[in-house]
Amino acid sequence: MTDTHTSPAPDRSAVRSLLRLWPYVRPVRARWGGAAVVAVVASCLSLVFPLVLKWMVDGPIADGDPGGVWLGAGMLLGLGIVEALLFGFRRWLVARPLASVEAQLRAGLYRHVQRLPVAFHDKWASGQLLSRGTTDLMLIRMFLAFPLTFLVVNGTTILVGFVLLLLQDWSLALVLMVPVVPLMVLCAVFEGKYALVSRKAQDQVGDLTTVVEESVLGIRIIKGFGRHRAQAAAFRELSQRLRGTELAKARLLAGILGSITVVPELAIGAALVLGTIQVADGGLSAGTLVAFLSTALALRWPVESIGFLLAMSQEAATAADRFFEVMDVAREAEPKDGTEPAGPGEAGPGEAGPGEAGPCPAGPGPARPDEGSGGLRFEGVEFRYPDAPADSAPLLDGVDLHIRPGETLALVGATGSGKTTLTALVPRLHEATGGRITLDGQDIAEMPRARLRELVSVAFEEPTLFSATVGENVLMGAGALGAGDEELRRALDVAQADFVHRLPEGSDTEVGEQGLSLSGGQRQRLALARAVVGKPRFLVLDDPLSALDVHTEALVEAALRRVLDDTTALVVAHRPSTVMLADRVALLSAGRVTAVGTHHELLRDNAEYAWLMSGAGAGADAEADSDGPADGPTGTEAGGLANAEADGPAYAGAGGPTGTEADRPTGGVGPADADPDRPTGTEADRPTGAEAGGPTGTEADRPTGTEADRPTGAEADGPADAADPTGVAAATTPSDVPTTSGAPTPPTTPRAQSASATTRHEGVGA
Repeated sequence: MTDTHTSPAPDRSAVRSLLRLWPYVRPVRARWGGAAVVAVVASCLSLVFPLVLKWMVDGPIADGDPGGVWLGAGMLLGLGIVEALLFGFRRWLVARPLASVEAQLRAGLYRHVQRLPVAFHDKWASGQLLSRGTTDLMLIRMFLAFPLTFLVVNGTTILVGFVLLLLQDWSLALVLMVPVVPLMVLCAVFEGKYALVSRKAQDQVGDLTTVVEESVLGIRIIKGFGRHRAQAAAFRELSQRLRGTELAKARLLAGILGSITVVPELAIGAALVLGTIQVADGGLSAGTLVAFLSTALALRWPVESIGFLLAMSQEAATAADRFFEVMDVAREAEPKDGTEPAGPGEAGPGEAGPGEAGPCPAGPGPARPDEGSGGLRFEGVEFRYPDAPADSAPLLDGVDLHIRPGETLALVGATGSGKTTLTALVPRLHEATGGRITLDGQDIAEMPRARLRELVSVAFEEPTLFSATVGENVLMGAGALGAGDEELRRALDVAQADFVHRLPEGSDTEVGEQGLSLSGGQRQRLALARAVVGKPRFLVLDDPLSALDVHTEALVEAALRRVLDDTTALVVAHRPSTVMLADRVALLSAGRVTAVGTHHELLRDNAEYAWLMSGAGAGADAEADSDGPADGPTGTEAGGLANAEADGPAYAGAGGPTGTEADRPTGGVGPADADPDRPTGTEADRPTGAEAGGPTGTEADRPTGTEADRPTGAEADGPADAADPTGVAAATTPSDVPTTSGAPTPPTTPRAQSASATTRHEGVGA
């Protein structure tokens, strides 16, 4: 887990930290101020009790007047009732306003976190954010409701009390004031130490929250691998650390409370002795001594409370520091003409409401620009992660790519080549560090995010669902414009999510946290439905069919083609069947787009692409080159559908299943009439690189699916040239199998190896 918390700075001021809460408290300052005044009055009433006692002792009691005693008792009872009512009224005054302050703090934190860059969330543990949004804000509310009020109330009460003590007997009052300086020093030392341990405890609460959250979300992994004991041990260790920190806090608090209690008690004891001597000498009346001691005892609570009020204030200051650590992080940049919120609770930048004008109209209605400026274009795009070493090469380095309006382009590359990162730049989940990306000619950096994300819809490789109904999860993709039942049904049909209708409550069924009550394929289909429900102009799909079986994948692809006809799409693909959805393919390698073309063009001309699509190791071709033709299965076996033996069954017969799947109605390689303007999954309708006017070795209308029993471009009737590469059959046929002409198979050449990769892949998905 990434360590994201920091210790308070040496010059940190609790007062300065707490003053940063003023913008949130300002709207309720009138009621809070009124509550503080009421509390001061109630607290000062307790100082009237000694004055009544003095009158009773020196008056009715000394004179033996029972009526006066009853009057004094009634006055004390009335003062007590008024004090209680005032304190109750104070609580009523602050309860609702301070609850609203806490709610505004929490809403502001949540809203801000939603607008922080993805890089922030990559580094911060979720438990730390959760503890800041729950425990820390509760501590701030408690501080505003009690310690802040009573620091003012008790401070005022102590000042008024000492004025009364000085008026009654200044010499005894000076005795009580002796401990003031030592207590101030003790409080200063306590404040510094308690701030450190308080911050440590609150950070450890965040760590503990992270472990609990990860354990709950990953309960299947924990149970599946039998790691419950290890997780329990990790939790126990963090709990013990937190326990030790809390005990350190308790020791500090016990020390300050003990000192604040003992030192004033010693002073009161000394004042009692001196006062008794003065009464015996006749220098002080008994009533005055009683009033003096009663006043001193009334000040015990305000003085003794200083310890835990300071402790709660330090915890609140630490909570405020942790809160503003998140709030101070710069959120996603907006265009210069974007709006910024003026204060807590207001709408954030770029939140265009329904019907507000934006720089790019959403939806498929307006006419598209010409191909030269329209569509999705990457111009010299570079990207480096913020935490990457300064001397490291950028992940994306000068990516240039143009997806024309209405075109679907597949993005292919090795694992870790940056495909997902490139797709994340389109909706500005990450900011490009160089170059620019345009939608219909407009730079996305100059477009408010709300408008950009209305135009661009995304389906991620890892589908995420929320604790809501199926319908709510899918319609989340409709954005501010909203969608109804008809759009929901259409999106579910496109994603082949007919399982929704078999759920207990249909689309109103709750899917639970992260949708874990559904299978991986079901979650992925709902994520795809969410991406297409809003009929976006631009669609970004990150390997959206990886969790589906081949039959469901074929159905989804067939339905998805109809959606792709009306949108401009970028599809990350790892499988040939997904690639066949695209009009063109781009190969991403070493941070650059190294090749762009149709699927069959890249299979023929690009060895890296052929290797990625075939799934075969590059070493296999090298071995075939050095040791002679392979004697194993042919390249068409990559699709699992063809046998290379000469006497084997013919799998490519017309009307039967072929190794090239030319006649099989799958979504990945459907027949040519699925889309007359789109390249099909077969070579039957267009010449290949192996054609020089003669038939190819992969045509669907050939009687067999093998290379051994049919003529190829490698026959002895003509030399190889650039238009008619030879060795296709040689690279994919065992050496002991005769060719159609009866001549032995020629040795494998580098050109034959490239053509072999083409033939292998055409057996998979061509």
